[in-house]
Amino acid sequence: MKSFIWQVHRSMSSTTLHVHMLTSIRVNSSHRITLCNPKTRNSLSVTMLQHLINEIKNAGKNQSLKSIVINGNGPIFSAGHNLKELIDMKIQQKVFSLATELMNAMLDCPIPIITAIDGLAAASGCQLVAASDIAICTNRSSFSTPGVNLGLFCSTPGIPLSRCIPKKVASYMLFTGESINAEEALRNGLVSKVVHPKELDDEIDKLTLLIDQKSREVITHGKTFFNQQIDVDIKTAYKNGEKAMLENLQLDDCKEGLQSFIEKRKPNWSN
Repeated sequence: MKSFIWQVHRSMSSTTLHVHMLTSIRVNSSHRITLCNPKTRNSLSVTMLQHLINEIKNAGKNQSLKSIVINGNGPIFSAGHNLKELIDMKIQQKVFSLATELMNAMLDCPIPIITAIDGLAAASGCQLVAASDIAICTNRSSFSTPGVNLGLFCSTPGIPLSRCIPKKVASYMLFTGESINAEEALRNGLVSKVVHPKELDDEIDKLTLLIDQKSREVITHGKTFFNQQIDVDIKTAYKNGEKAMLENLQLDDCKEGLQSFIEKRKPNWSN
């Protein structure tokens, strides 16, 4: 995702943020966040976690934004938590508390969160990928939960991981610490699509443009129900889905979308 970094450092507009280990820039209706601390392998330190939480919450409140993209600068998307911080007993609790807050912020965010991976995503870095709504990676990417190798089982990374890939694959990753490659990640549902490294930027642009053409109001309604129905039994999900569809029909943008279809024109969304 080198072009994102180039855009950030080239632009000095008010839409660009430079904060220690994280940079962000707005591209059309997409908020692009880059982890950029290669010296620590883009580790999710306390500072990084705090900035990520703030960025996601603020972007979610911005009614003109329709997607968030998180990518990493360098050959590693993120190696997970900063191990030097985990040795410090004074901040251990804070690290995992912030990690939980980040996961909740991603879940509660009203717009889709996309991770763009070109390299290694390990431990809580892999957790970040698993928790995202859509993940696009390059064919040289890999994913692992290697905490067990250091005596620290990846319990929290295993939470979203086990909810998007089969139990046996998640168990293999968690109990052995071994990585899976991009094709294995795609086959098992950890990522949405695999592309060549040179195609990653264009793929993200295409994806965010597709989302940009949709109604934010409808996407928010849909994301909320989609996440709610996953953890209930199928009969309850269908019953709740019936209610969600009826509620969706009452949205102004839904009424506009149906009318535009009848009139054979493009819809004029409220945002």
